[in-house]
Amino acid sequence: MKKSALDQRTVAIAILTLCACLGLHREAKGATNITVSASIKRAAVSGGQILTLSATTNDPAGVVWGGSAGRISPDLSLSGAPVTFFAPSGPATVTIKVTSRTNSAVSASVTVYVTNLIGVWTYHNDPARDGTNKQEYALTPSTVNTTTFGKVFSCQTDGAIYTQPLWMPNVTVGTAKHNIVFVGTQHDSLYAFDADASPCTTLWHANLIDAAHGANAGETEVPSGPSGYLVGSGNGDISPEVGVTGTPVIDYTTGTLFVVSKSMNAAGTSFYQRLHAIDITTGNEKSIGPANIGSNITYPGTGDGGTTVTFNPRQQAQRAGLAIVSGIVYVAWASHEDNPPYYGWIVGFSEKNLAVTSVLNVTPNMGYGGIWMGGGAPSVDYSNHMYLITGNGTFDATSATAPKNDYGDSFLRLTGQLGIVSHFTPSDEQALNQYDGDFGSGGSAVVLNVTSGPLQHLVIGGGKDGTLYLLNGDSMGGLGDSNARQFFNIGGSIFATGAFWNNNYYIAPVSSPLANYAFDASTNLFNTQVVSQSTTYFSFPGATPSISANGTTNGVVWVLDNSLYCTEQSQGCGPTVLHAYNAMSLSTDLWNSSMVAGDVAGYAVKFTVPTVANGHVYIGTRGNNTGNAENSTNNPGELDVYGLKQN
Repeated sequence: MKKSALDQRTVAIAILTLCACLGLHREAKGATNITVSASIKRAAVSGGQILTLSATTNDPAGVVWGGSAGRISPDLSLSGAPVTFFAPSGPATVTIKVTSRTNSAVSASVTVYVTNLIGVWTYHNDPARDGTNKQEYALTPSTVNTTTFGKVFSCQTDGAIYTQPLWMPNVTVGTAKHNIVFVGTQHDSLYAFDADASPCTTLWHANLIDAAHGANAGETEVPSGPSGYLVGSGNGDISPEVGVTGTPVIDYTTGTLFVVSKSMNAAGTSFYQRLHAIDITTGNEKSIGPANIGSNITYPGTGDGGTTVTFNPRQQAQRAGLAIVSGIVYVAWASHEDNPPYYGWIVGFSEKNLAVTSVLNVTPNMGYGGIWMGGGAPSVDYSNHMYLITGNGTFDATSATAPKNDYGDSFLRLTGQLGIVSHFTPSDEQALNQYDGDFGSGGSAVVLNVTSGPLQHLVIGGGKDGTLYLLNGDSMGGLGDSNARQFFNIGGSIFATGAFWNNNYYIAPVSSPLANYAFDASTNLFNTQVVSQSTTYFSFPGATPSISANGTTNGVVWVLDNSLYCTEQSQGCGPTVLHAYNAMSLSTDLWNSSMVAGDVAGYAVKFTVPTVANGHVYIGTRGNNTGNAENSTNNPGELDVYGLKQN
């Protein structure tokens, strides 16, 4: 039978008393020479999590444990004996003090940061895509430095990680609870790793193209590198293979992870895309999945030469992050390297049975118009309207004659049934389309999101011409820059989704520094003068930042320099570099992963976004793969984990 906390304390007292009676106090060399040290100095845990601690002391009477919050059992221990700290459920910074029983003036302390973050279950942290975790207590401008912060472990995978890592706390796997980080790979795999364990602990690994996950015998991921390709036009934009590319989404209320895989038969003559519903505790397919995505998806239009266009799983690239709104999973597609024919598709699937609930093709007559947004997901406001930006393609919605439903290079507001209720299209849309100026190269974020008042929703985004557009989400304005609430150029092409915190907008355009722009809540406009900027310039593809903070304080901006992303059109191949900046002043790195040799990350992939949770930063890489066949390397993919050093 498990002893109660009182029983454990009684046993501890008895042992300590016996030690004293046997004369072991002679080892202390006098009360003035007693020493006490804790096994760690600092740690980060989620609410309700347990933490094992111990103390080293030369006091034969042992030590006393006490904390400013939570519970410690037992609260007395001998040198080296473990005790358990039970974290409180709510957010807290807990100071645990361990004190000599013989000399109360001798003690050591442990700082434990407790978060109540419910999870990073979707691209860029939340449906608004603001990129902010406001429940981070361990990582602050004072703790993120080379002394107390660095790389704590890595996890190898079977392929490059293009998805943003997702994180969930206190998930029961088997009989134990774990904080878990989830990643998808281009080798059509999903991994669930213990988010805190060093060395890396794999909780489960799922092969999405085996029979248990709905695939046919012999299916494989799709080759895409320059040495051989069956999608794209040979540029190898994603190399060496295509499997899972878009960031999954988790319904934390049901414990289901939704993700899209891409595969083909062994002969390379048939191609498959499937939406999977994965149990986050096991990696098993839930009974509702997977859903096949192919010729069952159609839309009225003349682009295929008839009256209906049909989804082509070979041609369509699932790059954008997935979204969940009111029980519907939304998936969007673009192209492989602009290789026609392709369209901008978005499809809704019921969470209950993965049945198709709605379909929208944004360019059903003219083609193109891909929805990819640098890997960003559609943003969602409190009214459950979605916003996305389309790429190159014809815009004819204002034409006097049919067709009138092609929305290339446009910012769209969609209903749950994927009806277009409002749109904005730049004045130079025809030039953007003609000269590959993709308005939709960057993603959308909601920066004003209230439920009442004359102005309830403001959305922001931009593309290759470097112009940011701030729009009234409820009435986006139609065709013409003059209809935008505000627009201004930020000096470089945008392939990112900006982050928004404390009325500041952070973004790193191509060949430009990371910069922040202040939002004036009285006018609901941005000051177009940069508040601060980094000294580092981010080459293509720029960067999507993430922000950690304790509410409105201790903001840290995290951003990856992915410019050496190793594929055919990259300027080189090398490690991604994780940077941390004080959100109030971007002029100097607090820390970056190139400062200390042991902190260097795996090789970069385009558009990857860091995830910050519970005192850790998680980033996906291609391991040491240089873009060649995945079996050409001993480490084709790697999740790198950074966090507080325990000592």
